[in-house]
Amino acid sequence: MLLRHHESMQELEFRHLGTIQKARAELIRTQHQTELTNQLEYNKRRERELRRKHVMEVRQQPKSLKSKELQIKKQFQETCKTQTRQYKALRNHLLETTPKSDHKAVLKRLKEEQTRKLAILAEQYDHSINEMLSTQALRLDEAQEGECQVLRMQLQQELELLNAYQSKIKMQTDAQHDKERRELEQRVSLRRALLEQKVRKALGFPRII
Repeated sequence: MLLRHHESMQELEFRHLGTIQKARAELIRTQHQTELTNQLEYNKRRERELRRKHVMEVRQQPKSLKSKELQIKKQFQETCKTQTRQYKALRNHLLETTPKSDHKAVLKRLKEEQTRKLAILAEQYDHSINEMLSTQALRLDEAQEGECQVLRMQLQQELELLNAYQSKIKMQTDAQHDKERRELEQRVSLRRALLEQKVRKALGFPRII
């Protein structure tokens, strides 16, 4: 009778422990799934925010480029004015120091020289504008790609840390479950041994040492 009661109790205890451990494991699984879902949603949100930032930068780029283009144009105009002043000063000097019969040839030569220098300046201006446009676009692409890589690495690291933390929690829980089951098995085994000893004593059997 005592042994049957013990076996019934044993079955209830193991069933109760199994129910607790199953509920605990399910709770941890749900918690981990929620954490993972939240992390993935966070990752997507960070990536969307960065894409919006890059789109805004691309939209604002023409304003920045226009400002730089105006600056280059202003420098070009200032250089042209300087060239013109120098041309006039040189022309006046040559006209004063050159016989009047040579003035026409001198003026023609000066005009050709000025035209050539202004053409070189215009070519340099166009080259500066084109180089600035291509350089700025390249720099923006490189900067944005760099930001994307940094963000991807950061988010990947955060995800790996979360996975490592969750794996640690699961291992600790599994170890706790194993320990609880072993302890229950030991208690049940000890209780059965004591009951068997009582039964032997009651029936007059010699005690087993």
